[in-house]
Amino acid sequence: MAMRSKNRAGEARGLIYSSALSGQITGMRGVFLVAAQLARLGFIVSPTARNAAGADLLVSNQRCSKAFTVQVKANAKCGNNWLVGKRAKALSARTFIYVLVNNCSADAADLYVVPSKVVARHVHRIPRPRSTWYAVYRKSVAAYQDAWSLFGKP
Repeated sequence: MAMRSKNRAGEARGLIYSSALSGQITGMRGVFLVAAQLARLGFIVSPTARNAAGADLLVSNQRCSKAFTVQVKANAKCGNNWLVGKRAKALSARTFIYVLVNNCSADAADLYVVPSKVVARHVHRIPRPRSTWYAVYRKSVAAYQDAWSLFGKP
């Protein structure tokens, strides 16, 4: 939830975001960054509703003869892993691609374009005190940095 912070005179200074909203903004930034890159390459790109299971973007070539679903996972900073969820171990299809985003600075991001079968093979279970995380480590997908050729020709 966004809240306005106030200075001593009671004037609004700007917005303060809760961590939940901050996470949503990181995710949205990643989705739109990937959509913009795919559109720049010449693909037709459509974001899905934010609650669509498994797909953030629907992508096709210009003749609509080849289609992909894209799941975007974004980190607010340069991280060594991305949280992908338990289902990532089982989700694998030739036309299902992950784009893993590390927002390294305000105007630079590292993008890893990874086939879902590769992600499924490299999901690590991380037990936590109150939950279990499932993550993919950057070293497992480093070869897929900027691998936009996985989409073929637009």
